[in-house]
Amino acid sequence: MKLYLSAAIALLFSIKLMAATIAPSPEQVTPLLNGLTIPDVSLTTADNNPVQLVDLVKQKPSVLVFYRGGWCPYCNAQLSALRDIEPQLNKLGYQLIAITPDSTASINKSLKDTGGQKLNYTLLSDTSFAASSAFGLAYYLDDKTAAAYKGKLGNLITTETGTEKVVLPVPAVYIVNTKGEALFNYVHINYKTRLEGELLLKAAELALQ
Repeated sequence: MKLYLSAAIALLFSIKLMAATIAPSPEQVTPLLNGLTIPDVSLTTADNNPVQLVDLVKQKPSVLVFYRGGWCPYCNAQLSALRDIEPQLNKLGYQLIAITPDSTASINKSLKDTGGQKLNYTLLSDTSFAASSAFGLAYYLDDKTAAAYKGKLGNLITTETGTEKVVLPVPAVYIVNTKGEALFNYVHINYKTRLEGELLLKAAELALQ
């Protein structure tokens, strides 16, 4: 009986820890720091296949970009800007991976339509918020704004299973080596502010030294 009780307590504690990874607001996120190893999380490809993030970054140095969704004009502008500098990142030896709470249907649309041109880099779906939570980027949108988003965007907004609360990632960029170590990060709680392509290229170049 004691064994079952201990297991139940451990399970409840682990659930509590998982829930705590989603911050109450963007001001309270706790992003993964430079020097730490990225978490081993499962994401979904545009082809609806599961993939482990650590397996992807083992292949080559990576630029990881967290964005809110294809419904966000600031995100679409960022995705387009990343498309423009992707050849230079590739030349440096990097792969570009963008991660979003969007469904696979939505990321497929983004791959085809962003900025009127096709995206050639990888988009991954994080509908369970596993990656954004593990990286310390996920937060709950306030109720008033969430209601407005739901009313305007409907099922384009991904919500938390069980609570139906809107969860978003703070926009972020990480540069990661093949060991999975974070060498550089840029995180900004204002979703309108994104890292300029020129600065990202410079950071990517310096990270190789």
